[in-house]
Amino acid sequence: MPDADDASFLARLRAGDDQAYEKLVRENTGRLLCLARRMLRSEEDARDAVQEAFLQAFRAIQGFAGDAALSTWLYRITLNACLMRLRTRRRKPEQAIEELLPRFHDDGHRVDPGPAWRPVGRDPAEERELRERVRAGIDALPEIYRTALLLRDIEGLDSPEAASLLGIQTEAFKMRVHRGRQALRTLLEPYFTEPMH
Repeated sequence: MPDADDASFLARLRAGDDQAYEKLVRENTGRLLCLARRMLRSEEDARDAVQEAFLQAFRAIQGFAGDAALSTWLYRITLNACLMRLRTRRRKPEQAIEELLPRFHDDGHRVDPGPAWRPVGRDPAEERELRERVRAGIDALPEIYRTALLLRDIEGLDSPEAASLLGIQTEAFKMRVHRGRQALRTLLEPYFTEPMH
């Protein structure tokens, strides 16, 4: 958005200018919906979270300090709206992560290192299949690990920022990411070790 961070645009928003609000929504909805879809995996929940985020932003625009880009501020509000939805969802039984984690001998070596992974080519169809398998693997993880991987590896937040959003210590967040990656590796192993078609 070329002039979203511009002081005059922010002043228009704070004055309740309908055209400024319309522009803000029009130019940010697509990106925020992409984020919400990745986090919530439900079109309806994603749309609700983005709508909720815009309402929160409109209510809080007077207090927006302008020390970050307006689009960054909206992103953070949307991310928080998604996290709130994830916390309040009815919990479904989840697979225990322990059975997906590697086991180690007393000397630190893996009990079963497994076969070597085959390289993945640059074929677009194979890359698309890989993305789908990675996404399915992430979706299969328990929620705390799934959320940690989404924030760190998909959304690209640094560990302190992601931990702050989740209300946990940075070290605890890093442990969730580490364990989530190990479990994801186990889930993806059959794909990477099976022979090419």
